[in-house]
Amino acid sequence: MLEQWYNGTVTRIVDETYNTRRFWIQIPDMDLFDFKPGQFVTLDLPIHENKHKRWRSYSIASHPNGSNEIELVIVLLEGGAGTTYLFNEIKEGSNLLLRGPLGKFVLPEVLDKDLFLVCTGTGIAPFRSMAKYIHLHNIPHKNIYLIYGSRYIKDLLYPGEMEQLQAEHPGFYYLPTLSREDSTGWTGRKGYVHTIYEEMLNGGNKPANFFLCGWKNMINEARQRIMDLGYDRKDIHQELYD
Repeated sequence: MLEQWYNGTVTRIVDETYNTRRFWIQIPDMDLFDFKPGQFVTLDLPIHENKHKRWRSYSIASHPNGSNEIELVIVLLEGGAGTTYLFNEIKEGSNLLLRGPLGKFVLPEVLDKDLFLVCTGTGIAPFRSMAKYIHLHNIPHKNIYLIYGSRYIKDLLYPGEMEQLQAEHPGFYYLPTLSREDSTGWTGRKGYVHTIYEEMLNGGNKPANFFLCGWKNMINEARQRIMDLGYDRKDIHQELYD
């Protein structure tokens, strides 16, 4: 099967935090870039002769809106060839080669169970897409809990947007938690994501679907803890960030 790659044009770049940027990419050859919330695209970056060492995949942070433009949110990784190239070389008007949409990390057809969206760092990207899509299309659902772990206040992505969504959308709960923040300016939850969903589930007898996105260690620990609560592996969906 031939790989279908597209030329994308970077239309806008915004610094979201001190080490993350939002990149808007338009695909001129397509009138509509049709994807499901939770899917990702792969970029082919000129950083290596071996194509498999050039490819970098990123979840789409925007929701399907009928256009040919998508948003990615990317963190600069120390020593990372891909993100170093994107941060140092890519400007508004730059071209990027991409393929997609890809992936099966998507919402169930019917949202008849509570959704626990558990993430760290830029793992919030697919959940932002899902939450906004559900909100804008008035999709019936049970409770949705976005449990988002970061180290410090300065690391939080889209905090104002998520707080506004919680205020406007009944049944959507934004639950950020910080593991290292010691500032008196933070009055929210402290610690890791696991404590939050374990306290909420309290025994594991509530029907639920779990979506996990972020670093490998968080996902592995969450998967085991959720299964220890009595849930089946099929209730758990994951998207791993290397």
